[in-house]
Amino acid sequence: MSMLGATASAVQPFFLGTFASNCSSGMTVTKIPDRWDNSWGNNLRLGKLLDDAGIDFMLPIARWIGYGGETNFHGNVLETMTWATALLAHTRNITVFATIHTVANHPVVVAKQLATIDQISGGRVGLNIVAGWNKPEYEALGLTLPDDHVTRYGYAQEWFDVVRALWSRAEAFDWDGTYFKLKQVLGDPRPSARLPILNAAGSDHGRKFAIQNADFLFTPAIDLARSKDEIAALKAQSKQASRAVDVLTFSHVVCRPTEREALDFLNYSARENADWEAVDNLVRLQFAHAQSFPHDLLALIRDRMAAGHGGFPLVGTPEQVADNITALHETGFRGTTLSFVDYAEEFPYFRDNVLPILEARGIRIPPLAKRSAA
Repeated sequence: MSMLGATASAVQPFFLGTFASNCSSGMTVTKIPDRWDNSWGNNLRLGKLLDDAGIDFMLPIARWIGYGGETNFHGNVLETMTWATALLAHTRNITVFATIHTVANHPVVVAKQLATIDQISGGRVGLNIVAGWNKPEYEALGLTLPDDHVTRYGYAQEWFDVVRALWSRAEAFDWDGTYFKLKQVLGDPRPSARLPILNAAGSDHGRKFAIQNADFLFTPAIDLARSKDEIAALKAQSKQASRAVDVLTFSHVVCRPTEREALDFLNYSARENADWEAVDNLVRLQFAHAQSFPHDLLALIRDRMAAGHGGFPLVGTPEQVADNITALHETGFRGTTLSFVDYAEEFPYFRDNVLPILEARGIRIPPLAKRSAA
């Protein structure tokens, strides 16, 4: 069952997924030798672990050049459409998203690819739409990043309108738009059901795009009091637009038997051995071209950029990690992604020690009960 199926069900669990396991070093900008190796073998191992544990989804980052530094953070990245297809062919229940930059991928091609993956997966594929923000990547592809968000999201809106038309119209059609001129296009096959759509947005134009088109808006959780107000405002906006949009965030996990062990590993991996040159390149690009993070807070979270790419810290004992996930749930988030320094090595401890606490609190549904309900 896809995430949309879970959303429509009577029980509303707090979604858990992983983020960026297709990228070198994952979400941790670290130089330690045992940082995440994003090989296909490791991703397949992780995907099967997550699927068996009842984790809801896997979300990749689409990158075309790295962030430099000693490690060239995110210099090695598995392409997301092929990555998602292979993972879905080897799993049974988990939803896997493909992250797609609108400017680099033609909508007619993407619509066909996702309809094909829908068949392969039995309806478990999702689409994460990226309107674009990383100027060096545009330049690497020979493209120009528009300076204004109006143009970026205007293009993304028409792009997704074309995709939806291909998925909904049974007859061939022409398209005479601002950005696309198409003749007698037809979407065949079409997906068996509506795909879950995710979009990360920080600007006003980005939020408007997400409210109009996405099922899940993806945004940082830096200050939970601030997040609670933002989620309430987004829910009100989506209600006015006659849409139901849930809000997801992303988190970084360092879970150990004692708080001291967790803090020592965080200090070792993301402070003493952070790739600070790559961190500063990442922060600089976020300031220059994106509004995913609130700019008035970005300078305060440089350490968080090293430990989890700015994600909400879930650091401590299993009980402490569960308490912080519960706090995200109580703030109004519908779910969070999880990242680890080494996903496949660290997830089993989280599975065995944190998930049972969340299930006992009613935030998560045990995997067997979830499958029975499906």
